[in-house]
Amino acid sequence: MIDTRLSEEHEALRKTVQEFARDEVAPVIGDFYERGEFPYGIVAKMGAMGLFGLPISEEYGGMGGDYFALCLALEELARVDSSVAITLEAGVSLGAMPLYRFGTEEQKRRWLPAVAAGEKLAAFGLTEPGGGSDAGATRTTARRDGDEWVINGTKAFITNSGTDITSHVVVTAVTGTREDGRKEISAILVPSGTPGFTVSKKYSKVGWNASDTRELSFADVRVPVENLVGELGRGYAQFLSTLDEGRVAIAALSVGLAQGCVDESVRYAGEREAFGRHIGSYQAIQFKIAEMEARAHTARLAYYAAAAKMLRGERFKKEAAIAKLVASNAAMDNARDATQVFGGYGFMNEFPVGRFYRDAKILEIGEGTSEVQKMLIARELGLPA
Repeated sequence: MIDTRLSEEHEALRKTVQEFARDEVAPVIGDFYERGEFPYGIVAKMGAMGLFGLPISEEYGGMGGDYFALCLALEELARVDSSVAITLEAGVSLGAMPLYRFGTEEQKRRWLPAVAAGEKLAAFGLTEPGGGSDAGATRTTARRDGDEWVINGTKAFITNSGTDITSHVVVTAVTGTREDGRKEISAILVPSGTPGFTVSKKYSKVGWNASDTRELSFADVRVPVENLVGELGRGYAQFLSTLDEGRVAIAALSVGLAQGCVDESVRYAGEREAFGRHIGSYQAIQFKIAEMEARAHTARLAYYAAAAKMLRGERFKKEAAIAKLVASNAAMDNARDATQVFGGYGFMNEFPVGRFYRDAKILEIGEGTSEVQKMLIARELGLPA
């Protein structure tokens, strides 16, 4: 028998985050979103709740929980707002986890406690302006000069990289050439404020307007050789491992957005009247909302299944790709349908579904496009690369 019921601890966490999202985030996030302003106060409260340290052991300042706990928190936050949710997701899965999984003991003790407490944010610099899904085409370089790495290059679309509380960015860079002629890619930690490390102004984005996304440039940036994260030449492989976890987290975030569309549509359908009746009494609206709920429910089961395999230590690459593909599709479809339920009001930014519609599309792109997920699923099925 398959049991999808949450444990007492997970259910308590889910309810706590649900209440926080409803009472602390929902009333104010719209104004932050319209101003394109990063919500430092909300992030500080999330840090005080321990959300940034959920899957990190107490030894490094975390809560000692598991990755599924992070996913539950992301789902509940995204039911209200995705900017806040992606700040948490990127801060943990991309910012903290590479160090937690692959960093040295000294690196973990130096950098993780402040990140786990939400006092500082960390970022991961993989994507480049000409790279996109082809992360193996990295052009940023890092050459060793004595006891230092000298880094040159550019990174694009990097979340949490330019806030006032960003402590560092872990970047991938070409550090040599393999015997087969392919690039040797390594991961290196670059503290914020390092000379030659320039953070551009924020992008003007379609969505996620209350989150921080920047382009980064490195001009003869020098950091100690001890800032190598993990093994030399294993940076790309390490990130692929991190990305499998991240896709489960993005799936959870996507489910939250999809469910938020259902929540808002049910509420609105019970209030809005047309032709003398509440629109929720019309079968056309009922069927549309029923399909939305079915998508959210199915996507939730997909990420629960992927997370279960992850926690058991089993291979979960295919399940993570399926969860990310199904959930991001559900988010996009539900955002479109919720906007239709709201009619003209759905096109107004003052209503949450307007934000949901603007935020949904990136979920089919970030941390691996839908096309990449299909490619991964096909390969896991044994089809030729």
